[in-house]
Amino acid sequence: MAGLQQTNSEMILLSWVRQSTRNYPQVNVTNFTTSWSDGLAFNALLHSHRPDLFDWNTVVSQQSPVQRLDHAFNIGRQHLGIEKLLDPEDVATACPDKKSILMYVTSLFQVLPQQVTMEAIREVEMLPQHSRVTREEHIEVHEQHFSQEVSFSFLFSSCCSKVFCFPCPPHEFDI
Repeated sequence: MAGLQQTNSEMILLSWVRQSTRNYPQVNVTNFTTSWSDGLAFNALLHSHRPDLFDWNTVVSQQSPVQRLDHAFNIGRQHLGIEKLLDPEDVATACPDKKSILMYVTSLFQVLPQQVTMEAIREVEMLPQHSRVTREEHIEVHEQHFSQEVSFSFLFSSCCSKVFCFPCPPHEFDI
């Protein structure tokens, strides 16, 4: 049940972000990892609710993702009271940490207007599921799979006098 609640919370949060950044053609947020690494999504989210704080075109023209991320985190700290929870260098990677991004975006959600339309939620539901899985999600799936194998093996061996060993199915993703 907790997993379902987390999924619903993430979907609502992603819907809010997509709805808020809809008018920024350079921004297309589809997840809480790679969509944030260039710094544009954080800045668009801030600018969509507080356009008085900075000039969007200046941010877009900044050279590096680290500069854009630093800009967004400084705006969040100075004007919204959100501590600089993330280091720009940690986000400007091929696959930033999902939980860290979620934590920061949730902090923004708490201080910025939160209206989310059903249309935005439906849009997120229709996003394609990514075939690439982050290392953390991969490990979590394998831990669950291993746990199920151990439970099954224990149950099977306690019911039967003879235990058969079945090979594990091939893993879809390599770490």
